[in-house]
Amino acid sequence: MSNETIPVTVRIMEKEYRVACRQDEQESLLASARFLDQKMREIRTSGKVIGTDRIAVMAALNLAHDLLDQKNSKDSSTHILTRRLRAMQEKIDLALNQSNQLDL
Repeated sequence: MSNETIPVTVRIMEKEYRVACRQDEQESLLASARFLDQKMREIRTSGKVIGTDRIAVMAALNLAHDLLDQKNSKDSSTHILTRRLRAMQEKIDLALNQSNQLDL
């Protein structure tokens, strides 16, 4: 796998942008550009935001908000899972200790 970058042209809201990326990341970049284009078009269609710069900022804020929500949800789920695993480990340790005492 090469770390060399290649130029990739993406189209967002009727404008083309040339972006350098590694060849193995090209598909991901194109998918990201399509996703951003879709989000920006949705914002433009709503009619509440005018101007490409403002639409881009609103799309970025919405995507950042979604990303942080997912991260917080994942952190919360991880915390709950860790607590459950710790409780299960304590029950297993208790059961093993009781079993060892019966063997004596």
